[in-house]
Amino acid sequence: MKAIAYRHNLPITDADALLDVDLPAPQALGRDLLVEVRAISVNPVDVKIRTGVAPAEGEMKVIGWDAAGVVKAVGPDVTLFRPGDAVWYAGSLTRPGTNSELHLVDERIAGRKPERLDFAQAAALPLTAITAWELLFDRLGVPRGAGAAGQALLVVGAAGGVGSILVQLARQLTGLTVIGTASRPDTAQWVCDLGAHHVIDHTQPLDQELARLGLPPVHYVASLNQTAQHWNAIAELVAPQGKVALIDDPAAIDVRLLKRKSVSLHWEFMFTRSMFGTPDMQQQHQLLNDVAQLVDTGLIKSTLSERYGKINAANLKRAHALIESNRAMGKIVLEGF
Repeated sequence: MKAIAYRHNLPITDADALLDVDLPAPQALGRDLLVEVRAISVNPVDVKIRTGVAPAEGEMKVIGWDAAGVVKAVGPDVTLFRPGDAVWYAGSLTRPGTNSELHLVDERIAGRKPERLDFAQAAALPLTAITAWELLFDRLGVPRGAGAAGQALLVVGAAGGVGSILVQLARQLTGLTVIGTASRPDTAQWVCDLGAHHVIDHTQPLDQELARLGLPPVHYVASLNQTAQHWNAIAELVAPQGKVALIDDPAAIDVRLLKRKSVSLHWEFMFTRSMFGTPDMQQQHQLLNDVAQLVDTGLIKSTLSERYGKINAANLKRAHALIESNRAMGKIVLEGF
């Protein structure tokens, strides 16, 4: 089968950073689905693994996590799907990635593809939707419905992949006032179109930006990128007894700044359930089905922003380069081999 892989951690400008290769087709065992991959999207984690995790000596590593495709075969213990089903999922960090024609995924972390989306539109959503959902409801503990009315959520980096779906989920499913950050006119408009009540400029001190608009301290903060840069401002703007959730990897932050306000700090990592085989691993299957229903009823829309053509090394290099520039808006998707 065709796949895209790498042998060494190299800059994306290097000719060998990503390679078109042929690999043996895998076989479905246990609760695995063998999926014929129709479309993939690219996430910051793809770049982190490509640049920081080397394959074993003499081997190649296939990365990529978001995928939408069709089940080609199932393992003997599968109960949730059958061949021919259209699925979407974000894969496992501990297994070969989705940048391949055929891919194995545990059925417990796959969901049914939304009917109203094509494969490319669907591939844009799984990883970010899982991350945003778990961050909002599992980590921050925001209540569904009107229970959080009168409180606010600040989404730092709202125009990115996770931010783009988090803004929608918070606006459609909770009573929160949603405040997003963006730095350019086009990204600010994107965030507004997704449902944010307010958009502030993250190139400026965030606490000062909130004050400029006359907004009170916020009860919930989702810091999705550049947390270290914004940390002091976050500690100032968060309300007493508020909650802060992170998904990036700040080199150093002083968590003591949260103590005087009794603010709690939460991490969200959507691979935790599949990585450790947690008893609630199948929650991600149900989560994806719930999001599919939201999409099919028109409450949530795909965050696809750019189609980069066929799934091959050249196009993946372009996608990785844009992710590395920190100027990506929404999600970049590739489709077909």
